[in-house]
Amino acid sequence: MEVIHDALHNADIPYGAVATIGNYDGIHRGQLAVIDRVVERARAEGVKSAVITFDPHPVAVLRPEVAPTLLTPAKHREVLLAEAGVDVLLVVRFDQDFAATPADEFVRRFLYEELRVRAVYVGEGFHFGRDREGNVERLQALGAELGFEAVGVEEVYCQGAPISSTRIRRAIEDGKVELAMELLGRAYSLRGTIARGDRMGARLGWPTINLLVDNELVPCNGVYSGRVHLPSFPGTFDCVTNIGTRPTVYENHQRVVESHILGFSADIYGETAEVCFYKRLREEMIFPTVMDLSAQIGRDVEATREYFAARRRLEECAET
Repeated sequence: MEVIHDALHNADIPYGAVATIGNYDGIHRGQLAVIDRVVERARAEGVKSAVITFDPHPVAVLRPEVAPTLLTPAKHREVLLAEAGVDVLLVVRFDQDFAATPADEFVRRFLYEELRVRAVYVGEGFHFGRDREGNVERLQALGAELGFEAVGVEEVYCQGAPISSTRIRRAIEDGKVELAMELLGRAYSLRGTIARGDRMGARLGWPTINLLVDNELVPCNGVYSGRVHLPSFPGTFDCVTNIGTRPTVYENHQRVVESHILGFSADIYGETAEVCFYKRLREEMIFPTVMDLSAQIGRDVEATREYFAARRRLEECAET
């Protein structure tokens, strides 16, 4: 997938694409419903599919005091969009001047004059332009006038409510990673670099990797069953991840993300890793002794083995 930054002032933007517009933080099931339509139509018509998004997030410019914590680092978002089949990501620089652009001007100058879009797909609740004055109906009217089609895609619902980045963000902040996984269509993950820690896990009998996280949003403190992907090794590995301050061992310690990888012992310091969250096992707790802590970690490991064994059985049944 090609990534074009500062797309309003770039001569390399694609001409005649099928596009969608939005923040696209998270690339969740609701957003993929739009992206899938874009990719399908672009392929059918032999043109490029494009996602038009903004950097920084518009709320961070207009109301920085309430700006959302982003679900997905920029590089991971690019990976997810490429996996969805998108040909081009157009990143529009969002600042106060751009925020003052009238909705009609944005459509005429950028979508029509510069991009000559063939079609634009957006969510039904899409708003754009100065003071959010533009909506799907206005986009459709302008498209009919200028010669492109604008399509509003229905929201995707889960458990009786629309899927949204805000809802996913709240679930992750509350440690409800199973709900987040259902809304995203994949497990929420943290990416970063493996750093050397104090080897406390190894002294307890449960060696861990310590992740220096790239993400803005980290699940709430607690112990989770998950999987870790290491680019230098094939496949993924089951793991138990603790997020917190390790209060049994330290007082007022910094927050860490540490994972014990089941059945794994290689030296991978300095490598990158992606830790995925499938189930929250428990809160972070203070134990009477480190031996009690070690025993609980053993129970967490066993619970994780049982959880993924059950998932594998379900996956095998689904394939037959």
